[in-house]
Parts: sequence; structure tokens; C-alpha cells
Amino acid sequence: MATGTEGAIAPVMAFALVGALGVGSQWLAWRLRLPAIVLMLLAGIIIGPVAGVFDPARDVGPLMQPMIAIAVAIILFEGGLTLNRDSLRDAAVGVRRLVFVGAPLGWLMSTLALHYVAGLDWGSASVFGGIMIVTGPTVIAPLLRQARLKRRPAQLLQWEAIVNDPVGALAAVLAFEVVTVLHSTTSAGEAVQELILGLVVATVLGLLAGWGVAKAFREAAVPEYMKVPVLFTVLLGVFALADGVLHESGLLTVTIMGVYIANADLPSYAEMRRFKEHATILLVSGVFILLSAGLDFDRLALLDWRAAALVAVVIFVARPLTVLTALAFSGVPMAERVLVAFTGPRGVVLVAVAGLFGERLVDLGLEQAQLIGPLAFVLVAATVVLHGFSLTPFARALGLAGGETPGVLIVGGSRWAAAFGEALQKAEVPVLITDANRSRLRTARELGLPTYFGDVLSEAAEHNVEAMNFGKLIAATDNDAYNTLVATDLAPEYGREHVYQLRPAKQESARHALPATLGGREIAKGASYLELASLMTKGWTFRVTRLSEEFTLEHWADKNPEGVIVATLGPNGTLRLHGDREGVRDVPGTRVIAMVPPEPEAPAAQNG
Repeated sequence: MATGTEGAIAPVMAFALVGALGVGSQWLAWRLRLPAIVLMLLAGIIIGPVAGVFDPARDVGPLMQPMIAIAVAIILFEGGLTLNRDSLRDAAVGVRRLVFVGAPLGWLMSTLALHYVAGLDWGSASVFGGIMIVTGPTVIAPLLRQARLKRRPAQLLQWEAIVNDPVGALAAVLAFEVVTVLHSTTSAGEAVQELILGLVVATVLGLLAGWGVAKAFREAAVPEYMKVPVLFTVLLGVFALADGVLHESGLLTVTIMGVYIANADLPSYAEMRRFKEHATILLVSGVFILLSAGLDFDRLALLDWRAAALVAVVIFVARPLTVLTALAFSGVPMAERVLVAFTGPRGVVLVAVAGLFGERLVDLGLEQAQLIGPLAFVLVAATVVLHGFSLTPFARALGLAGGETPGVLIVGGSRWAAAFGEALQKAEVPVLITDANRSRLRTARELGLPTYFGDVLSEAAEHNVEAMNFGKLIAATDNDAYNTLVATDLAPEYGREHVYQLRPAKQESARHALPATLGGREIAKGASYLELASLMTKGWTFRVTRLSEEFTLEHWADKNPEGVIVATLGPNGTLRLHGDREGVRDVPGTRVIAMVPPEPEAPAAQNG
């Protein structure tokens, strides 16, 4: 790779390249159904140490480490925003065990593995072992999005990753302080005093910042358009203050601040969280590209077979033993324990913090600490690739993931919804019909369809409806305004292209027409609730027909001139909902799910 300024690219071009590769990798992973983290890792390595096009140390310079530190702080804060106490309802015991039992035990197991397997001295092993507690929210979030796990194992992995991230960093700080006392003139009293002061300051700052932001937002002391900028400013401020007192304690501060705000019941919480999620996707992409592009092959050359042995021991011995011991007798089902035990991807925090402490330990005279950075990168790369490809099939094998075909959530228990749900179920597509009126679910229950009694927008539904099983939503109640509310509110979660609603009765009038930002897409030829109810009264039914080379879509249309195609299920299991026939693909093996009129009765035979 080029050194100095030879071959350097302008910083603006460097930032543009990082953004394009990061977001482009995520988009390509979505299209190809591959782990996004793996593609980002490959993209960074190709443009960095392989091609030499981009060298973060050369092209970004001294700004790289502060940028990564701030990015990690924002990622952890966004993770804290997801840790609402209500979401912990089913996984509270497991999470407590993973934090209070799993973290210390993981520290011990990692330290032993680093010393006896990787050959590090006890000082380097204890510091790096503390950092290895973290399982990386930067990696867990994309993996959970891809694998679509059931709620409780997903919560266990998410809470463990976010809570243990600052815990791991602080464990490394504690071990480093001890090593510093043993290898310098710093007294034990001074080290303990510095550590306690840093923890107290970090905790108090996090609580005060969370309380202050929540109070200001609740009392309208900050206008709506300034809430996100104010949030960012406070976040960066408290992170810098805490980090100034004790290095890496800023991670604890921002996590506490995020958790406090998540549990403050703020009206604008959802909007803030969605914006932070978008920012986090950009930051995760950028940080992974920066770290992988800055990889130094010369430092990796310092590693030998012990590195591979360490990775194997961490993944298949230390992690499973830690988790299974922590969750023993906890009431967590064995399948979930096994999934969590063999899912421990490491991410950005591990690499960033390990590199920092590795350099500091070398300065103290611990030569073997120079292996910490390369070992951290190898561990991250191995776990990212392994879990990126194995988590989904492993979760499916344990019965803890959604099916191959994402299902349909139908809001509204009408006769049309029940008939459509029955057709979907016959096509082996998961379906759930919800309604706030129990009596309207009677038909669906009689047909043996899964139902949920309650408001789909309520907190109870958020915690009781397995949303990961459903990739599409149809708002089909008799209340047009409620349909629009449901479609608009849940569109960010399902994706606007996957949210549908029945056409409002007065949509044709310009006075009642809604902007494109509200509501969902039309379905069933743009029919309204009353129109569909009328067709059901007249005897229309749903029919599932499989297309073939002999029986094409054109043949189907000739046989069913009045038929209304509502959905199609492709040969590969891809489900599509339709507003008209134009988007229907004529592919052999496709199943057409359509409404068809009753067949005309045969004329009665005349006597004589």
C-alpha cells in the first residue's frame, strides 16, 4: 500500500467512496440475500490492502480514530434507544443472567483462551479478554434483520450485545488499570480512584442527559424540527465529557442515556428512533469499510496457527460454555440457549478498542500486546462470516426463525379477509388476521386461521404478534381512516412497498384524496371495503390456480374474464400482492390467488 501522500485521494473523495461502498454493499446484500457484513468486509479489504486505492491512515489521517469513536458512540446510543423495559418482558431473566453471570464468566474464559491457546502474557490476555465480552451491536442488528428470529432469542442477542458492549470496554479499562499499576509507578490507590471516578461520572452524566432531554422534549422546550439535532449535540457532549474523565467510559454514558430516553414514553420517540436507525446503517457501513480498508497484512503475518486455534476455541468452547452456564436453570428453552450459545459475532467496538489498548500495552513494555489488534480483526472476520451464513439456517433448524415465505398480516376480520386468509393458508403462506372486535374474528376462527384479538397498533400487539413472520400487511377494516393510520404507522417497519390498504370510499374526490406519503398501496383492483363485501355477498370466492407451460396466464384470463388477481406465489416462494394484472408474471409454477365469481347454474332440463 502507498505510503505518505503517494497515491493519496482527496478526503472528500475518500468519504464518498466509503459511503458508496458501504451502502452499496448493503443494497447488494439485500438483492442477493447475502450477509451485508460479509460484503462490507470484502469491499473494504479489496479497495484497501488488496488494490491500495484507499488507505484510511493516509487519506483520512488523524481524523479516523475520532470518527470511529463517535460512530461507535452513536451506534451504542441507538442501541440503547431500542432497550425499552416492555420489550424485555419475555427475556428479562435471560438478559440478567447473560450480563451479570455471562460477562464475568466470558471474561475469565476469554482470558484463559488467550493465555493458553494464543500464548499471550497474562496482562495482555486479561485486557483483551475483557474486550472480548462484547458481541457487537454493529453486527447483531444486520444479522437479526436478515435472519428474522423469533422475539425472545432476538431480544436476548440484542440486549446482550448492547449492554455488554460498554461492560466489555469497562472490563478492559479495569484490567488495564491493574496492568498499569504492575508495570509503572502508578499506585493502586490512584488507579482505583480514577476508575471509580470515571464510572460515577459516566453513570451520572448518562442519567442527567437522558432526564434533561426527556424533560425538554416533553415540555416542548425544543421545537420538533430541532429535536434530532439537539439529541445529537447532547450525545456528543456527554460522550466527550465522560471519555475525558476515563477513556472508554463514554460508551457507558451514551448507552445509559439511550436506555433512559427509550423508557421515558416520549411522543416523538418513534420518529427519533427511526432517524437514528437510518444514521446507524450509514455509520455501520462506514466504520466497517474504514476498518477493513485499514487492515495491515504485515501485522497479520505476525500470527500463526495459534490464531486459528483461538478462534475455534472462542466460537465452539468459550462462548457456548459461558452462555449455557449463565442460562442454566433460567427457564429459557434449550433451543434458545443453544442458538444464543453458538451466536457470538464480534464487531466494530472490539476492533477499535482492542487496537487502542494494544498500543498502550506495548508502550508499557508488553511486547505480545502487538498481537491484540491482528487477533481482534481475525476474530471479527471469522465470526462475521460464520454467523452471517449460518445464523438463518441454524435458527430454522431449531425452529426459531420465520418460514421461507414471509406471511401476510391482515388487519380487519371481514368475510373477505377470512376468505383471502384461507386461500393463503392453502398456498402454505403464513397469515394472521387481527381485529379489535372479537365477534368479527368468528369466521376466521371457524376456518382454523390464526387470529389476534386487539388493536394492531397497541403495545400489547407489539409484544404478542410475531412480526418477523410477516413481510406484508393489508389494512382491510371498514374504517378508511383507521386503515390509513395503520398503513402509515407500520410502513417504516414493513417497508412502504409491502403495505397495502383497501381503497377509501371517497378517494375519487379531490377534497378527500390523501397525499402519497399517507396510507398504503391499493390491492384487489383498487376495490373498497363495501365493494369487496358486496362481491362476497354475491357468492364470489377465492381460488388458487397453478400456472404451467400448458396453462398460462393468458389461459387463466380467458377462463376467468371477471377474476380479480389479489396475489401470486412464485415458484421460488416469493409472494406478491397485486392491485391489477399488469404486475403479474407469467412463469410456470406460479400460483395465482384470485377472486372469482360464482359459476352460473346449469339451466334446468325441460320435460316434454
